[in-house]
Amino acid sequence: MTESIDHLGKLEEKIMKAAELFKQGQAERRTLQQEIEKLRADFKDRLKRADAVEQELLTLRREREDVRARIEKLLTQIEILTKADSAG
Repeated sequence: MTESIDHLGKLEEKIMKAAELFKQGQAERRTLQQEIEKLRADFKDRLKRADAVEQELLTLRREREDVRARIEKLLTQIEILTKADSAG
C-alpha cells in the first residue's frame, strides 16, 4: 500500500512537471509568435520604404536624363552661334 502511494506520488510529480513544461512551452510559443508578427510588420514597413526609395531613384534618373538632354541641346545651340559668329 505504501508502495502504491509512493508510486502515485512520483506519477503525480511527473505529471506536474509535464504540465509546467507544457505551460512554459505555450508561453514561449506566444512570445515567439509575437516576435514573428513584429518582424513581419517591420519587414513590410522596410519593403514599403525600399519601394519608395526605388521610385525616387527612378524619378531622379529620369530627371538627370532630361537635364542631360537639355544641356546637350543648349551646347549645340551655343556651338551653332559660335560658328555663325566666327564665320561672320
